[in-house]
Amino acid sequence: MTQRSGLALAVLALAAEEPMHPYRMQQLIRERGKDQVVNVGQRSQLYKTIDRLVRDGLLVAQGTERESARPERTVYAVTDAGRELAVTWTLDMLTAPRHEFAEFTAALAYLPLLEPEVAADALALRLSDRRGERDRLRRELQHVGGTLPRIVLVEAEYALAHLETDVAWIGALLDDLRSGALTWNQDHLLDIARRTARGETQRWGEHADRGARPVEGEDPP
Repeated sequence: MTQRSGLALAVLALAAEEPMHPYRMQQLIRERGKDQVVNVGQRSQLYKTIDRLVRDGLLVAQGTERESARPERTVYAVTDAGRELAVTWTLDMLTAPRHEFAEFTAALAYLPLLEPEVAADALALRLSDRRGERDRLRRELQHVGGTLPRIVLVEAEYALAHLETDVAWIGALLDDLRSGALTWNQDHLLDIARRTARGETQRWGEHADRGARPVEGEDPP
C-alpha cells in the first residue's frame, strides 16, 4: 500500500482534475500556493511518489506530450482506485492526522540548555520571522480573497490562524524572559532532575495515570 503523504494526495487530486505530466503538477501546486502545505521542493521526490502510485495501481500512464523543443513528457491519469484512496486519505487526514514532532517544540522542551538571555535573543529572531510570515500571508489572502472562492483558501486561513497564535504566544514568552518573570538556574534544574529520578517529585504525566482512581479520603465515582 502506498504510504500516505500530502504530496501523494496532491498528485492524485491533480490527476483527478485531468491527466497531466509531473512538471505540470509541480507547476500547479506552486501556482495555487499549495507548496506552502505540500513539499515539492525536489522534483525527484515528485517522480518517486508518482512511481509508487503507478506501481500500486493508483495512477496510470496515459500517453506522452511534447511542447515545442522540450522532450516528451509522460502524462498520468488517476484510476478509480486512486480516486477512492484520495477521498479516504482526505477524510483520514482531517479526522486523525498523524502526530508530527516539530523542531520548534523540541527546542522549547530543551530551552534550559541555553542561558535565559540567549534564549530570549533566539526567540526574538523567531518572533520576527513569524510576524513577517503572518503579514505576508495576510496580504496574499487580502489580494486573492475577492477573486478566488474561499474553499481553495481554507488551508491558508488555517495557517494564518496558527501564525497569529505563534506571534501572540512567542511574544508573551519573550516578554516574560525579558522581564525576568521566566528564568532558570542550571543547578536547580539538575537538582529537580535527580530528585525526580529518585521518585521524590512527581514525574510529568503521572497525574494522567491515576485516571478515575479515588484520592484517599474520597468516595469512588
